[in-house]
Amino acid sequence: MKLNILDTSKNKVGEINLPKQFDESVRPDLVKRAVLAIQSDKRQPYGAMKKAGMRASANLSKRRKKYRGMYGFGISRTPRKILSRRGTRMHWVGAISPNTVSGRKAHPPKAEKTLHKKINKKERRKAIRICIAATVINDLVKDRGHAIPESYPFALDKKFEDISKTKDVVAVLKGFGLEKELNRTSKKTVRAGKGKARGRKYKAKKGPLIVVSKKCSIVKAAGNVPGIDVADVKSLNAELLAPGAVLGRLTLWTKSAIEALTEKKLFE
Repeated sequence: MKLNILDTSKNKVGEINLPKQFDESVRPDLVKRAVLAIQSDKRQPYGAMKKAGMRASANLSKRRKKYRGMYGFGISRTPRKILSRRGTRMHWVGAISPNTVSGRKAHPPKAEKTLHKKINKKERRKAIRICIAATVINDLVKDRGHAIPESYPFALDKKFEDISKTKDVVAVLKGFGLEKELNRTSKKTVRAGKGKARGRKYKAKKGPLIVVSKKCSIVKAAGNVPGIDVADVKSLNAELLAPGAVLGRLTLWTKSAIEALTEKKLFE
C-alpha cells in the first residue's frame, strides 16, 4: 500500500510505500490485553490500615466462674467490649468481629496486592503492529468517531516536524480538512457522579495522533492543541494508538517516521 506525501500547503510531493508493520490483521482481543497491561502500571496501590477495626479491647473470657465473661448468658461468642457495669452485670457491645458495628472488614483491600498485569514481549509488539495497521483503515477510523477528510490516509512531509508555533499547526491541520475534528475535540463535558470531585472533573475526546521521527519543535507546539498527542515513533504503544482499547485512531505519520519503521525494524 502507498500513501501520498503532502506538504504543509496540502500539495502532493511524492509517495511512500508502507512497511510490513502496516500489514497485520485486526485482533481487538490482543490490543485490549496490551492496553490493560499499560493501564495496570498506572494504578495506585491502596488498602486499609492493618489495625483498622482492631483497636478495641474486646478480649473477654469464655470460661466459667469469670464474672466479666460472657459464659452462661445465652449469647453468641462474638468478641465484645465492656462499656459499663453494675455489679457483675456488664453492658457489652460487640467489637473487632466483621459482623459488629465499627468492627474490622472481613476481606479489606490490601496495599501489597499486585496490580500489574503481564503480557509477553511478542504479543505486545504484535498488538502495536495491529494498532499501526488500523490507523490506515478508513472504516475503523470512522467507526471510532473521527471526522476524517476524503484524502485520508496520507503522510506528511519532513518539514512538518519543524513547525514551532501552535497557530501554524492548527492552520496546517485545518488546511488538510481536519477542522471538524479539531472542533470535536475542543469541547469538554463535566463528568457525571463523584469522579468530578476526585481530580477528573472534565471529559475530553481524543483527536489526531501525530507520529514524528525524533524530538522536534512540533512536539511542544502541537501539544497545546486539545485532543492532539505527539509521539516519537520509537515510543509508540498500544494505548497511544488505540485509546480505550478501541482501534482506528486518526494518525498522521510523517515521512521520516515511516522510514524509521523500516530502517530500525521497530516492533518486529
